[in-house]
Amino acid sequence: MRSWWRPQAAWRGEVSPEFSRAFVREVLNTERVRMKALIVTSVIGLAVVTTVSWLHPQFVEQVWKKQFSLFYLYAIFVPFIIVESIALAVVSWERDHRHDIPYIRRYLNALVETSLPTIVLGVQMMHMGDERALGFIVPMLYFMFITLSTLRLDFWLSTFTGAVAAAEMFAMAMFFPAFHASAYDPWSEVGFHVARSVVLLGGGVLAGAVAAQLRRQFASSIAAATARDRVTNLFGQHVSPQVVERLLTAKSDDAADRHNVAVMFVDIRSFTAAARQRKPEEVVQRLDRAFEVLVDVIDRNGGIVNKFLGDGFLALFGAPLEDPDAGNRAVTAAREILQAMERENAASDWPLRLGIGIHIGEVVAGNVGSSRRKEYTVIGDTVNFAARLEALNKEYGSQLLVSSNVYAAARDGSGNAVSLGEIAVRGYDQPVAVWRLA
Repeated sequence: MRSWWRPQAAWRGEVSPEFSRAFVREVLNTERVRMKALIVTSVIGLAVVTTVSWLHPQFVEQVWKKQFSLFYLYAIFVPFIIVESIALAVVSWERDHRHDIPYIRRYLNALVETSLPTIVLGVQMMHMGDERALGFIVPMLYFMFITLSTLRLDFWLSTFTGAVAAAEMFAMAMFFPAFHASAYDPWSEVGFHVARSVVLLGGGVLAGAVAAQLRRQFASSIAAATARDRVTNLFGQHVSPQVVERLLTAKSDDAADRHNVAVMFVDIRSFTAAARQRKPEEVVQRLDRAFEVLVDVIDRNGGIVNKFLGDGFLALFGAPLEDPDAGNRAVTAAREILQAMERENAASDWPLRLGIGIHIGEVVAGNVGSSRRKEYTVIGDTVNFAARLEALNKEYGSQLLVSSNVYAAARDGSGNAVSLGEIAVRGYDQPVAVWRLA
């Protein structure tokens, strides 16, 4: 079984499987673009030469220096187009089945492709004369293959393409005239042919440098994309894209840190008792429908659902990155959640009633767990107090209770608030001011 692309000298170090898969796919995509360009260029070239030879045969014969036959053109380019089309189909299959192309096949393909101008040059030298053919357009075709080799995104493959072009053109210039008994003596101009070959080799090296730069840019963009995926996975499936973007911009790491966070606990009232009378499948479906609506509200308001707690969840505003408007966002989200649940209940035969508690304060936030499994979480008295506020909804028949800190931070979002005064909260020695918003 073939392995994925392995990092080379430019990419030393461990890379994630996601990066490897994405990188190989992009390299194969650029390879497909290169092959398509060669096929389209060959077809257009055939069409143009055929049309000109039909409409203006005298012009072609003047250039060719004798009667021109399309047979040579089709005998060379039609097999090339067929072979290249087969190679394109193979590369597409490899990409779709998540396989990389072995390096020996890459170099073999480069050798075959770069030899096409050599074959055409040999035919032209036999019909046009060696000196005239060497000064005609065919040697310039080598540069087309060298230029397109940059899409291989491999420095050494582009350099190899330039080396093949240089060696084959020099060999054709120096040895082919003697092979077909030509009167042309290339050795009198050996410096001229060496210089031309050196230019081809230099073109291959430059194309390789461009390919290496493109490869680095591809790697950087794919690394950024896989980093985004890792952040999304780290904070769960329901992290808003805005939060992910902010995390990547800030280069957030796994270290625990202190944040001022609005902590929201949401619980579905009496859900367990109602669930006993229904099938498990129906219970899961009802929870899924409810969470789909509620989590979407959290996302829209810049929060994250940190964890699901059976028939409820814990949401954070202001973590993993600081947000000076966290309290206001949390209250706005809570009000929207209650409105959304009212609409959801109107269309369901199983209406749900929520209890929400919000408190804002300092927490310790970071990734906690073992070396094998970690999760992002928040720890501190702020979290505990928010949970206590949510539980108080049962006692006061309310749906949304907030602390005085949240009431002060929420500004316009705290409209219609009713003070419950300072009440006793389990686990706290002194009574605490609580506000009911719904």
